[in-house]
Parts: sequence; structure tokens; C-alpha cells
Amino acid sequence: MKDAAPQTIYLSDYTPYGFVVEEVHLTFRLSPTATRVLSRIRFSPNPEGPDRDFFLHGEDLALISASIDGTPVQPEITPQGLRCDVPDGPFVWEAEVEISPETNTALEGLYMSNGMYCTQCEAEGFRKITYYPDRPDVMSVFTVRIEGPHPVLLSNGNPGASGDGWAEWHDPWPKPAYLFALVAGDLVNHPGQFTTMSGKKVELNIWVRPGDEGKCAFGMEALKKSMRWDEEVYGREYDLDIFNIVAVDDFNMGAMENKGLNIFNSSAVLASPETSTDANFERIEAIIAHEYFHNWTGNRITCRDWFQLCLKEGLTVYRDSQFTTDMRGAAVKRINDVSDLRNRQFPEDQGPLSHPVRPESFQEINNFYTATVYEKGAEVIGMLKRLVGDEAYAKAVALYFDRHDGQACTIEDWLQVFEDTTGRDLSQFKRWYSQSGTPRLRVSEHYEDGTYSLQFSQTTPPTPGQNDKQPQVLPIEVGLLSPNGDEVVPTTLLEMTKAEQRFEFTGLSSKPVASILRGFSAPVVLERDSSREERAFLLAHDTDPFCRWEAGNALARDGLLAMITDGAAPDTAWLDGLETLLRDSALDPDFRASMLDLPGQSELAQALHERGVTPDPQAIYDALERLKMFRAERWADLLPQLAKETRVTEPYAPDADQVGKRALGNGVLHMLTRLDGGAAAQKQFDSADNMTLQLAALAALIWAGEADAALRAFHDRWQHDRLVMDKWFGLQVALARPDRAAEQAKALTEHPKFDWKNPNRFRAVFGSLAANHAGFHYEGGAGYDLLADWLIRLDAKNPQTTARMCAAFQAWRRYDDGRQARMRNALQRIAGTPALSRDTTEMVTRILG
Repeated sequence: MKDAAPQTIYLSDYTPYGFVVEEVHLTFRLSPTATRVLSRIRFSPNPEGPDRDFFLHGEDLALISASIDGTPVQPEITPQGLRCDVPDGPFVWEAEVEISPETNTALEGLYMSNGMYCTQCEAEGFRKITYYPDRPDVMSVFTVRIEGPHPVLLSNGNPGASGDGWAEWHDPWPKPAYLFALVAGDLVNHPGQFTTMSGKKVELNIWVRPGDEGKCAFGMEALKKSMRWDEEVYGREYDLDIFNIVAVDDFNMGAMENKGLNIFNSSAVLASPETSTDANFERIEAIIAHEYFHNWTGNRITCRDWFQLCLKEGLTVYRDSQFTTDMRGAAVKRINDVSDLRNRQFPEDQGPLSHPVRPESFQEINNFYTATVYEKGAEVIGMLKRLVGDEAYAKAVALYFDRHDGQACTIEDWLQVFEDTTGRDLSQFKRWYSQSGTPRLRVSEHYEDGTYSLQFSQTTPPTPGQNDKQPQVLPIEVGLLSPNGDEVVPTTLLEMTKAEQRFEFTGLSSKPVASILRGFSAPVVLERDSSREERAFLLAHDTDPFCRWEAGNALARDGLLAMITDGAAPDTAWLDGLETLLRDSALDPDFRASMLDLPGQSELAQALHERGVTPDPQAIYDALERLKMFRAERWADLLPQLAKETRVTEPYAPDADQVGKRALGNGVLHMLTRLDGGAAAQKQFDSADNMTLQLAALAALIWAGEADAALRAFHDRWQHDRLVMDKWFGLQVALARPDRAAEQAKALTEHPKFDWKNPNRFRAVFGSLAANHAGFHYEGGAGYDLLADWLIRLDAKNPQTTARMCAAFQAWRRYDDGRQARMRNALQRIAGTPALSRDTTEMVTRILG
């Protein structure tokens, strides 16, 4: 029999909880299969609550006893919780339950990871710990006592009394249950200290398993930078005496912002030059910042209900993006963010999983931790800041903190502070939160007698449940260049509010070249009839780094589409322009490296689909391979020069300068490998003193078919490092030839180090298979069948990871009939699995439509 049938929950049905939780006392008596949780909770009637139905959420709990004001009661137990008659006034609820952390493979609630107790309560995991009103608008002060034979016993807030085998914690700041955290185990700490802007000293700790303490220094410095940045940019000071981070091996997400006790996936905090790439270092820095910034945008001010998830996540992603920009540079950060948006969020917007930034309904909230909520949500914040300006944005956010500290809020609360600060009417802007889909912005131009005009029109295609779309507010940043490349009109913000709108620039001596959507000022698809010559001009002269990259990317995309559909030759004019840029040593190496990136296979498939052409994954792969070989041969004389220029002789540092040089150097290495068969890659692999160079060399050797010895050597050296082994597993599948990708993934599942219950290892293999576009979609459907087999197996253990992995099938309708039939069969097979979880049921149902 299936898991409980999914029930649709609607935003419009929100009502406040009927009771106020004044304080919570919890006692944990830890045991792997028989942990006892004792709760003592003081309730009082909520004058704003519509009814007095006393319902507490609870799942997979064995109730031992319950009482009200000391009198035993026998509540009505349901699979979702319990009900009980309660007094009309304040009362104290006490209960004792038993749970089994060791067998909790779903990794939500209280569970065990290699002998360590840990929690994950967002979104609705606390109901697997004890009976409680598990909703984000119920906030209270928590006091926690932990009893167990473990040297380290941690919870939220500040430490209280402790003794042999027990410790108490008190969090003075009211919080919802999803922010509760507990950790117990044999851990060691990497300590630090931070002095806030008011002079308060805060104790900092990163807690890890013995043996990992040498990988904490970078994370600690990232934490201190985040704390200082949040003070300097947003005026937010940390509000407890201690801040703890714990690294956990088994974790469904990247990290969790629990108040004062952040729990991290090990991959998101542990770092060393020998085991982590430059990309790992940047990701760790960004995630540590993200979770710390949640202390105010998520914890001190939280969400009224889960429909408001973007209120904390979109805002905090925007804040961590600002932080990374300040730490590492604006140009490449913006390019990377847009690339990520296009590769992850745009397909979501354009497929069966499309939903607004703030959904109107859901069945399983875990399925809405999406790129739309996070990344598109951040883009909406960025647009708002552009529209009101930096000064007004700062004033509005300060008012938001002052007005709503300690509250559970809505998008309306957020927009209201901007209206109150600026006097603007944001009712139309609010559509960004309610309308799904990616707007398409069409532009045409006209020049006559010194006046240049841009005519824009916007449309948003229908999405599931939303056929009719209204015009959005679009901030369009534009600059104008003269025919000789001088900027005649600097970046100007055009505010589009209608379906069609015209903007004019006067007093020009000649027809300019427009640089449109500078900084990617709105998350739209720009449709513009630009000639190759105009794009080449922008590639050479545009003063906006994003638009310069965009011009090169558009030339590459159009050239590849012509190669795929018409068998055209590679675009030599584009390659010549790119070569000029690569030879410009005055440009940032990281920016030049980003210019080498080509459109991804999935992006090209979507572009073909939008042109009415059924994408052939093998043809896309072949065209990319042909272009990569062509440019390597064309630049044969340039590559040695670039390799020499990008060589780093100083000791390793993950700073912007070295990262850029290594990024460009590794791009050069992959081109050299196409000419020398892997000789340079083998040399780099043998001599590399850091993971960035070693892994890039290994990837090049895999492409060249010369990696057997290197893969064995890598395995033998790193087999006891779980995070490095994730790289070893993932690289072999991600870079496998299309005809061998499914076979390679299947073979790796038989490796002794493949632990399918560990989300990182599962994603390393099957996330890489799904990302290997031509391999996953290779004729015959072996990739579809293999992934479906493993998702069916995993669902019984870990529904969250299973449901998210189902998104690999979301674009099934854009392919040919044979592939569509095979993917549909795989999805139907998953859907027909007995006892399928609510999480996966909803995802598969939505994908199938």
C-alpha cells in the first residue's frame, strides 16, 4: 500500500494556530534504537487563532505518556499527529515518546550518521522527534537537556549547566521548530573567536570527526568574514555567545541554519588544498556565508508558512551572492550565477515542474526547495534593488529588520517596507512572486535623425495551471556604444511595465550599437535579431563584462546550432575574436577562462526545441566535440603561451588571482589534450600539489581514454577520504562516452565504496549520469532504466533525495517519440511502486502531467 495519499495544501487556506507556545523544555535520553524524548510545553490560547482545535504534529512516534497540568490524558492518535481536549486558559502539556534514530534512513528528524546523532528538521522533520505544532509561525523559547554517553552534546543557543553524560542548552530567541538542532557524538573542534561591532566576544567552533580537524581552517576564516561583512553591509550583529558548525557525512542538503548550531554536509565545510578544488573552496565560502546570513533573514525573521519559503531563501541567496561578489569579484560571479540560472531554473520554468517563486499550493513542501525559490527568488531581490536604488534598498531592509524582528512574515510584509520607504506601488512587481515561467523579451531597434529607439515587447508562455500571463515589471539596463567602440550612453535603467513599450535616446551623431540587459538585469530570455558582426563587435568592445560574455556565448550557441542542424563549419570569425580576447593579458584570467566555456548540451537541446527542432543528444555531443577539436587545432600556437602565463609558482591559495590562473590553465590543458593525446595532462597529474590541478588532469585523461593508471593511483591514494572519493565516482560517469555512461554508472554501483544510502555518494553516481546529457539519453534507454531502478530502491529509505533526483526526467517531452516513450515508461514504473513516498509521488505525477 502506498504512503499516505498526498493532500494538497493551499496558501489561501492559511489560518493562525489556535495556541501560543510560551516556552518549551525538552529532555533527550539518547539511545540508538530507543531514544526517549520528554517534552514540557506551556501553551495559552491565541487570541488571533480561529479555533481551539488542539492538534500536535507527530510521525513515527511511540507515545509513552501524556498529561495536561500533571493529569494523565489519552489523546486521539492519527498517522499525522494527535488531538486532545484542553482547558480554556493556559496549560502545560507533557509527553514522553520513543524514537529510533539508528533506523531513520530518511535523514530527517533525529537520526544517526556513522555513530553520531544529528538532526534535520526543515521543513517538517521536528514532528518525527516529538509531538508539537510543527509549523513555522509557531515560535517559542527552547531549553534542552541532552543525556548520553558522548563527549560532545550540542543544541541551539547558549550552553548552560553540564556534567558527566549530560548538558543543557538555552536559546533565548523565539524560533520555530524547524530551526531546532541537536548533535551528539565523538567530535573534535576547530576553535575560533569573533569580536562583534559592539565589542562582544563570540566563541566559534567547527566540530568534526577525529581526523578531519586539519580541514577546518578555511571554513573558520569564511565564517569570520561572513560575520564581519554582515555587520558592515547590513548592520547585523550576531546575537548569541557561541556559534557552532558541525560537519555531518549523511545529509540531504548542503547545510542548515539552525539557530546557533549550523549543521553542514561535510562537503560544504571541510577543505584542504590537497583534497578540495578551487570550486569547492568557493562553494564552502558561499554556503557558510549563506547559513550565517540566515541568522537574521530566516531565523530572527522567519516565514509565516512554507509558501513564503522564498522570503528567507531568495533573500539569503541574494545576500550570499553579494558577499561572494565582494570577496572574489563581480564579473565572473555574475556570469556564473546566470549560467546556473539558465541551466537549472530556466528548464524548471519551462517544464512540468514550473511553479511561481511563491507557490499557491503544494503536496509535499520538500519538493519546493527548488532553483525557482532560491535562484529566481534571488533574482527578484536583485531586480527590486535595481528599481529602488542602493540607498532606498538599504533603508527598506533596515526597516524590515526593525519592524519584523522576532516575527514570522510574508512576502507582503517584505514588499510593504519598500513601499513605505520609497512611496512606490509594488503591486505589479509582486507578479514576480505569483506568476510562473520565464518572460521572453523581444526587442527591435530604429535610428533616424539622431534619435535611436528600442521597441520592447514581453510575453510569458503558459505554464501548468497558468495559461494567461500579465506584463511584469522589467528593469532593463542598457548602454550604447559608438561605431568605434566608445560608450556614448552609459548604463541606463529602463523600467518596462507594459506588454509593449518604446524608449528613445536623442542627440546621437550616428547609429549606436546597443548593449542590452547589462548585468543580466532581469531573468528573461532576450530575443534580438543581431547579426554576427554586431555580436562580434560587442564581444570586442562592450564595457559590461556580462554582455561581453553574452555576445561570445550567443555566437558560440548560434554556431553550434548551425553545426547541429545544417552541418555547418565552425564559426572562424567568432574564434578569431575570442582568440584576441584570450591574448589580452590585461584581462582577468578568470574572465578569460569563462569565455572558453561553451553552451551546455542541455541548453543546446532546449534551444533546438524552442526552434521547433527535435534535439538529437548524440548530434549535440558530436558538434561540441568537433568544435572543441577545431579550436584546439586553430589555437595550437597560442596554447603553450597561455599555459606558461597561467602557471602558479606561489604556495597554493584559493584567492581570486590564483583561482583565475588555474581556471584558465586547466581550460588550456583540456585543449592541449586534444592535440597531444594526454601527455601534458599526465605530467600535470603526476606533479600536481593540489586537487584543482590533479582533478583537471584526471578529467583530461579520462577524455583521452588514457586514465586507467591515473584512476587506480587516485583511488589508492584517496580511498579513505569519502569526499575525494565522491569526486572519483562522479568524474567517471560525468565524462563517460555516451555509449558507456549507463554501463559505467552501473559498474560503479558494484564498487565496495558505493554506499547508496549516503546522499553524496548516490548523487555522485546518478547525479552525474543525469548530467551526462548524451549518455543519459543514449539510444536504447539504459540510462533511464538504471536511474529508475535505483530511485525505486532509494525511495523506501530516503524519499527526499529520491524525489529531487526525479527531476532528471523533467524535460522528457522535448525529445523524439522513442525517447519520450522510454522515459514515460520509467516514470510510470516509479509511480507504480508499492508504498511510494508522498515526496516521490508528487514529483512523478507533476512530471508526467
